[in-house]
Amino acid sequence: MLKYKLLHPEILSALGAAGHNAKVLIADGNFPFSTRLGPNAALVCLNLSPGVVTVAQALDAVASAIPIQGAAVMKPASEGPYAMRNDPPAWDEFRAIFKREGAAVDLEELDIPGFYEAASGEDVALTIATADQGWYANVLLSIGAVKPA
Repeated sequence: MLKYKLLHPEILSALGAAGHNAKVLIADGNFPFSTRLGPNAALVCLNLSPGVVTVAQALDAVASAIPIQGAAVMKPASEGPYAMRNDPPAWDEFRAIFKREGAAVDLEELDIPGFYEAASGEDVALTIATADQGWYANVLLSIGAVKPA
């Protein structure tokens, strides 16, 4: 039995095979996983029931296992039924996790089509499907390099 924060064997395998600059998508329950899966991405489904598991919970485990050099989020629509005036609540959780893990990254905001394009790119090594109910609670991580000892 492992005693690390991250225990999921498929996620550990995909992260172990990914390298510097590879991407990891952790997406909410509204993300179109079947139509936006990158051609090289392993899909791991953690969507057990509504709200279980959240993106922040998955991010917390993943961030404990890899160096993060970048993070992109889906910028909310400014009009229409899914418009938001403020940042999605999940973004503050993401920032807190990055700070706790020592990842000095800012959230890069991509418009919706740009985020979908990036999240389904050839450099995405892993896509984690969660059951997060929050709007715009998606994060696309860029894996950094491990520093020499």
